[in-house]
Amino acid sequence: MKILIVDDETVSRTKLKMILETVGECHEAENGREALAFFKRAWAELIPFDLVCLDVSMPGMDGTEVLLEIREAESQMRVSREKPVKILMITSHADKDTVITSIQAGCDDYLVKPFQPGHVLDKIKKLGFKTG
Repeated sequence: MKILIVDDETVSRTKLKMILETVGECHEAENGREALAFFKRAWAELIPFDLVCLDVSMPGMDGTEVLLEIREAESQMRVSREKPVKILMITSHADKDTVITSIQAGCDDYLVKPFQPGHVLDKIKKLGFKTG
């Protein structure tokens, strides 16, 4: 499994990478623009990401904007409706509006910070990935 972790906070990125590298190959981006470049490059090389873990609150381009751009890029590339990248939104804001906005924008699930390894792996299983 190929995973892209997008978070402007180094500590959050590192913690998530330590958890997820047990189930897949992890790549890191510290902002939305970098994430989109990684995403598009992976498709151009025909080795797309299976999972994107995307922080909601980032400076410059927030996670919701990145999510919408990814879904638009998939549409333009004619990615099959059955094969879009799974997107797990990561947020420290568990309020209803943030969650609804993320779901409406096309995320597959969300995870609230601070997170525990078991909870992250449960979310990954729920998305259909093997964790062990």
